Amino acid sequence: MSNGHLLDLKGIEKHYELGKTTVTALRGVDLQVERGEFTVVTGPSGSGKTTLLNIIGCLDRASKGTYVLDGTDVSARDFDDLAEVRNQKIGFIFQSFNLIPVLDVAENIEFPCAVRKNAEDPKKLRARVNALAKRVGLEPYLHHKPDELSGGQRQRVAIARALITEPRLVLADEPTANLDSATSDQIIDLMLELNKEQGVTFLFSTHDPRVVKHAKRALQIHDGRIETGTGH
Repeated sequence: MSNGHLLDLKGIEKHYELGKTTVTALRGVDLQVERGEFTVVTGPSGSGKTTLLNIIGCLDRASKGTYVLDGTDVSARDFDDLAEVRNQKIGFIFQSFNLIPVLDVAENIEFPCAVRKNAEDPKKLRARVNALAKRVGLEPYLHHKPDELSGGQRQRVAIARALITEPRLVLADEPTANLDSATSDQIIDLMLELNKEQGVTFLFSTHDPRVVKHAKRALQIHDGRIETGTGH
């Protein structure tokens, strides 16, 4: 695997048709993200950051432009192919956690691997789940359901679930939005540690100044264009 860019977006545009009106969400976005970066995208509501994350996460396709992920051009892939790319290369962390209420912590963490085409040996998978749960401080809660956990614990489950597939990239959409400030700090610290220890590439959208403060690079998006990028 070559070093350098994990993500390379050039001239990305996204247009939506609403009746007879065309709404432009992204206007010629160029973005490169290196392997192992901890990058945030900030901007007001409606600026295009969620649309950008959806395209990067292969949840949506650009109307125009090229997107190369981990050396593979995914710009023209159909949605079945994009689903496969997501499952192999990308982990997701959401502000609302998106845990499955009827599954316990261990089952929630292993779920992305359980739905893969090529099933992993269940014992090996559960051993990886246990190790990851221990790493994020969830070892005592493996058999708890999500509604028995605090918000911070639920987000730790979501982080472990995002990492269980050993993704190249973890995308986090407002990951601290539903957490109090002390819990937010703990979650940010945990993600920074995972970034440093395991070299996982993190890309966030956020309004949280604490997340921005810790990022290696902060990008601002406004009216569908990336305006500035500041490194730390």
